[in-house]
Amino acid sequence: MKYFFDKNKFKLLKILDKNKKYYSGSITRFYSNYKDKSQASEFIKKLKKIWEGRDIIIVEGDKSLVGIGNDLFNKAKSIKRIICPAKHAFSVYDWILNAVLKVSKDKLILIALGPTVSVLACDLSKKGYQAIDIGHADIQYELYLRNATKNIRIKYKFCNEYDGGRNVENIKDANYSNQIIEKIFWLNIF
Repeated sequence: MKYFFDKNKFKLLKILDKNKKYYSGSITRFYSNYKDKSQASEFIKKLKKIWEGRDIIIVEGDKSLVGIGNDLFNKAKSIKRIICPAKHAFSVYDWILNAVLKVSKDKLILIALGPTVSVLACDLSKKGYQAIDIGHADIQYELYLRNATKNIRIKYKFCNEYDGGRNVENIKDANYSNQIIEKIFWLNIF
């Protein structure tokens, strides 16, 4: 964040109101982007409050395994999942949108699906859903739990930004499997 601001500060200062307080929209990169990691614990507590006691639907890529192997969502009332392609999810966007539209609007929709998230969250919001881009929150949480000083591969979770992050070990987790309410895949036929 600091690098971006330093590089663009003169452009930003022209358009920002100096009398307003601005906050970061990047709630999912709370650990690895900061040298000073002392605020991570407090941030995580606040983040977890978003879904505490709520029924959540996680819309994620098929190798993301968001929240599996850690306690990120332990205080959620219930967890259901819609599994989508790990890559090129936008190619089946209509199917993804229709799958989410089948669930009740009182569910909190958490989406970790690359660039597809922005459009999906916007479209769901227009239809009365509460949808949040949780992006890399799970990976950041895994790094936090490991006290990592650099980005490292989490062997059973897909992350396209880290070396080896696309090479994911398959795990068998009955709890995860039982949470899946729909799987959406695409076929690459030539």
